[in-house]
Amino acid sequence: MSTSTTTAISTRGLRKTYRKLNGRRSVAVGGLDLDVPIGGVHGFLGPNGAGKTTTIRMLLGLIRPDSGTMTLFGEDVPARLPQVVGRVGAIVEQPKFFPSFSGRKNLSLLARAIDAPPHLVDVVLEDVGLTDRAKDRYKGYSLGMKQRLAIAATLLKDPDLLIFDEPTNGLDPAGIREIRGTMRGLADRGKTVLVSSHILAEVEQVADTVSIIARGELIASGKVSDLIGAGATATTVRVGIVDSERAAQVLQARGWGVTREGAYLVVSGSVQPGHITRALADQGLYLDELVPIRADLESVFLELTAGRGPGTHAPGDRPDGPGAHALDSDSAQAGAAS
Repeated sequence: MSTSTTTAISTRGLRKTYRKLNGRRSVAVGGLDLDVPIGGVHGFLGPNGAGKTTTIRMLLGLIRPDSGTMTLFGEDVPARLPQVVGRVGAIVEQPKFFPSFSGRKNLSLLARAIDAPPHLVDVVLEDVGLTDRAKDRYKGYSLGMKQRLAIAATLLKDPDLLIFDEPTNGLDPAGIREIRGTMRGLADRGKTVLVSSHILAEVEQVADTVSIIARGELIASGKVSDLIGAGATATTVRVGIVDSERAAQVLQARGWGVTREGAYLVVSGSVQPGHITRALADQGLYLDELVPIRADLESVFLELTAGRGPGTHAPGDRPDGPGAHALDSDSAQAGAAS
């Protein structure tokens, strides 16, 4: 593969399989082509078991792919990982800190271990908004604060690329907002942030670009605004009407998709609200409510990954038995590289 100066991460045909207890092979990543541009926040999305964590572990040299190629800033990995690893900081699971030590002391010990300048400790604490709590013991930190301290640890070597695997798992809304702000701030400073997540509303608020994978293969990639715009071509409309049964029959006869959402009908397809009004009025049915539903990243994600989650089978795949994706849980299993 030729080197590239426009991508922080690039993979071609990346593949990883695991042998299950019954001797069969389970495909965790199946021919993944992934490009993460330099700069900004890139969301790495997919259903549980889609291969996100396995991909990250291969990029960091924690496991070897069966086949395919990978580059970080144009350097082939794992062959040239030592030459580029200094530009990469990653959190693949909650790092281990000394619970009785303060946040600052934990970072000071780490800085000494990796020969980072001591003054950077205060710099990274400020970067993640922990300056006021730097003297507090780690064991008294909230989950959000612990995650921000982990991010601070990765920043001690001033990496160009930060990789976060499900960084908001287990956090309350306040903690999620804190991590989101931290990631956005890093990107605004010129860093590249790759974040794998299933919390799509949060990714939509912070990401500039996204890649969506299912069953270890890329199914969509691009700017968030472009993907949402593409999904919006099939308008979705919420309909409130007294005779919902008959209305559903009329709308389905027109070829539109109709599902129920509580007392409402949700109509999807290449449809405009006015077309629904006319179709129902022609049959003597009159609306109580008609609300277009704005396309968002979650609706695009669900549409693209429908039928592609764990337990579904792509053509040519062997059926996966129970636990087939146990080795590819998208909660982090691997350990941290910082």
